[in-house]
Amino acid sequence: MEAAGSPAATETGKYIASTQRPDGTWRKQRRVKEGYVPQEEVPVPEGGEPGLSKTAKRNLKRKEKRRQQQEKGEAEALSRTLDKVSLEETAQLPSAPQGSRAAPTAASDQPDSAATTEKAKKIKNLKKKLRQVEELQQRIQAGEVSQPSKEQLEKLARRRALEEELEDLELGL
Repeated sequence: MEAAGSPAATETGKYIASTQRPDGTWRKQRRVKEGYVPQEEVPVPEGGEPGLSKTAKRNLKRKEKRRQQQEKGEAEALSRTLDKVSLEETAQLPSAPQGSRAAPTAASDQPDSAATTEKAKKIKNLKKKLRQVEELQQRIQAGEVSQPSKEQLEKLARRRALEEELEDLELGL
């Protein structure tokens, strides 16, 4: 009989038995350190989503926080716009009764956020086009572009129309 401290006696608890894979082949038995717990047997912490790494969970939190900040920013912009509209209405209609002024703001209280986002994208796009027109004009004045192409001349000609469209959209926001 072997003593309790001998290598053969202590190694019996240090092996993971052979297992069969789904395709029918066998995994060898593996030798592991004392106290090792296989990954499949590790309990999932409460509140944690199974299968997500620490980094993935952190990224989900960041994404959620960004989405909430964007919603908050849109809400603030909307409230500023509503304040402007209500101030303009009071300036235009000083003798109008209180009830008639409250009705238009209540109707515009719940605008379609997709339409607001679409307007913001259009404004950003128009600003980009205007910036490109200004850069082109500067390059022509500096002599970098000696013979502007037909497309470049058309772009310069559209400047005023772009400015008017941008102004209309910004006032409409």
